Amino acid sequence: MNSDNRSKVLVIEDDPGICIFLKTTLVSEGYEVIIAKDGKSALGLISSHCPDCLLLDLGLPDMDGNAIIESVRQWTHMPIIVISARSMEQDKATALDMGADDYITKPFGTIELLARIRAALRHTRTTAEAGEIALTGSYHVGDLEIDYRKRRVYRGGEDVRLTPNEYRIVALLGRHAGRVLTYKTMLRELWGPAASSDNKILRVHMAGIRRKIEPDPNEPRYIFTEVGVGYRMAEDEK
Repeated sequence: MNSDNRSKVLVIEDDPGICIFLKTTLVSEGYEVIIAKDGKSALGLISSHCPDCLLLDLGLPDMDGNAIIESVRQWTHMPIIVISARSMEQDKATALDMGADDYITKPFGTIELLARIRAALRHTRTTAEAGEIALTGSYHVGDLEIDYRKRRVYRGGEDVRLTPNEYRIVALLGRHAGRVLTYKTMLRELWGPAASSDNKILRVHMAGIRRKIEPDPNEPRYIFTEVGVGYRMAEDEK
């Protein structure tokens, strides 16, 4: 956060109309806004201005937006929200796997955009912070609680008795609450870089998890499926 308590957002977008819309919308909500219309100038502004959040279009005139994600993730965990006309599941999965925190498909609504920015600023954590939370913290939403110290998950105060693998999945999603984790990312984090790319094991475990933690597994309240991409945990209410 900046010294004047305004979050600084860097918009990386080459469409003048969208730039004007985003700047007007964000400034009216109290954000400081910087505009970059190509990848080269964006990388320079990221280094010199250290924004609190990036809004990134993938289709830039001089480079693919995924190259910016890759470059930024080599040295910082600042939130990156992709705003793109690319709506294919593979495009979303690729950007998220490379380190984007969220992905919004054009056209999008103002309310959704502002909510995603707030969530990204609130929930993006450094690796060190996430590790500390995993050891000592907790997660709460509705009547669901993850106690990382005890390695237990409770609903309505009752232990739901997850298996070790089920707990690892829920704990991982809880540490990144509000952010979509792709199947590939989850498999790598949970079972290592040599893990199979087949997400069937995740689907099987998720079915068991939902039977235990969701009031109605067919209408999830806590863990949501991003079809063809991965899973997202409801935002922490603390």
